[in-house]
Order: sequence, then C-alpha cells, then structure tokens
Amino acid sequence: MLNSNEATAIHPADDLKSYVTPLAEGSQPPTANADDPAWGIGSAIFVWIASLVLMVFVPLLLLLPYASSKGLHTSDPNYVKALAELALSDKTAVLLQVLAILPTHLLTFVLIWAVVTRFGKRPFWATIGWRLSGRFEIWLWVGLGVVLFIVGSTLAWLLGSAKPTQLEQIINSSLAARYTISILAVGTAPFVEEFMYRGLLYAPLQKLAGAPTAVVLVLALFTIIHVPQYWPNVGVIAAVALLSIVLTLVRAFTHRLLPCIIIHLVFNGIQAVLLIAEPYAQKILPGSEPVNPTFVLLPLLHFIR
Repeated sequence: MLNSNEATAIHPADDLKSYVTPLAEGSQPPTANADDPAWGIGSAIFVWIASLVLMVFVPLLLLLPYASSKGLHTSDPNYVKALAELALSDKTAVLLQVLAILPTHLLTFVLIWAVVTRFGKRPFWATIGWRLSGRFEIWLWVGLGVVLFIVGSTLAWLLGSAKPTQLEQIINSSLAARYTISILAVGTAPFVEEFMYRGLLYAPLQKLAGAPTAVVLVLALFTIIHVPQYWPNVGVIAAVALLSIVLTLVRAFTHRLLPCIIIHLVFNGIQAVLLIAEPYAQKILPGSEPVNPTFVLLPLLHFIR
C-alpha cells in the first residue's frame, strides 16, 4: 500500500539523490517525479533489449529439453527446422512456450526495478508514477478501457483477416494454453508492459526529446513488438496501435503511469474473460462461431519457419 509521501508529486527540481544516502532519523524522504527520472535513455534501452533477449532464450530453456526427449538432437542437419516445426505443432511444446512467459515477465520486472530504484535506493512505486489524483478517478480509466476494447474490436472486425494469427493458433492449441494466456494477460502483462514502455522508456525520452517525440517513439515500439504475433491480421495490428496511442497519450497528459495500467488491465481483462468463456459457449451454443480472441497483449516466442 502506498503511503502519503509516495503518493504526492513534487517539482522536477527536487533532488532524488537523497535516496542514495541514509536519511536522518525521523526525517521524511522526498517523493519522486515520474517525469524527471534519475535513469537515462541508455539504461532504458538496455533493459528493453534485454527483455527481447529473454523472450527468446527463456522459452528455449524449457523447449530444448523437451525436444531432446522427442528425439531431436543438435547434431541432426535439419535440427533447426525440426525444432521450429515441433514448437509450432506440438501441443506440449506450445504450452511450454506459453508457460515461459511468466519467468520472462518476472525477470524483466527485476531489471526494471533495478534501474528505477538503483537497486533499492529509491522508492519504486512513487518513482514509476503509481498514483491517482482523485478517489473516483479510477472509474474514468476503467470506462476508457471498456470503450477502447469496443472500438478496437470494431476496428479489428472491419480491417481484419480471415487467416488466423500465430497467437490465435496458440490459444486454440489446448485449453491449458488458453487458460495460461488468460491468467498472464491479467496477472503480469499489463504491469510489465506498462512499466517498460510508458514507465522506463517514456520518462527519459520525454526528458531528453520532449513529450511529442516520446509519445511517437513509445507507441511505435509498443506496436512493432506485437506485429509478429498478429501478422497478417492488419485489423488487430491497428487495434494494438490504437491502444498504444491512447495509453501513451494518457501517460503524457496525466504524468502518471497508474492510469495506463488500469486501462491496459481492463482491456486485457475483458479479452481474458472471453478467452475462458468461449469453449463453454461453444458447448451451450454449438451452432455459434468461435470467438477467436486476438487482443491478449503478450510477447510470445516466434521461431523461424
């Protein structure tokens, strides 16, 4: 729970360096300003690149032993191709990649925490922008999340493609994969993605180049990183771009990260409910069409075909 000091914004000129040295007994620490980060763009880009590397290698740590148990060996001349086929077609292999998202998210959060707090010398929540300006403000962001989901769904329907995306194939591979993605879509994805893009990356970018440039760069990075999941469905990619635009503008105008997390959480939460409900709806209404959810914003491993 946040204390009153962590929830109070201060002027950018206030000195954050006092967090590095011990405070005198009984004194109150200065609060942090999310728009005046103590870390630079170099540290933010390093963590972003490290998160991409984790997205590849953490799933491999789970997938390679399973591939070996299925008779695939690195000495085989067609090993990479066989591994790619296994990763895309074997239900257990697909589930292992989905399960790998959790440690990937946790390790990414540790990296973000280390940079934001300088290994515990600064408060994380206040520094990242975890606060609301009013008691009832949360309902504004919940409502915006619902509206965004409706508009995004309409946009995806109007511009969408009948060809299933890789994420749809993963979701439909097994109930275990569907449930795991649903849980992660609410439990970790909105937090880690917002900490990374609208928190760690946006703050130094707007300080260095100004808010307009930071908004464009962050929404572009957030959208591009999701393209492999949803290609070739232009409608879903457009919906992701819309979400990114709104989230980044909210961060720019409110100077806080918590509203973005609430919106993202509601957006993903609605889709998670649909993901879980769809198989049961098919049993109750056997003549209905599958929902084919496509909005869960999770980074998944994509092998070269």
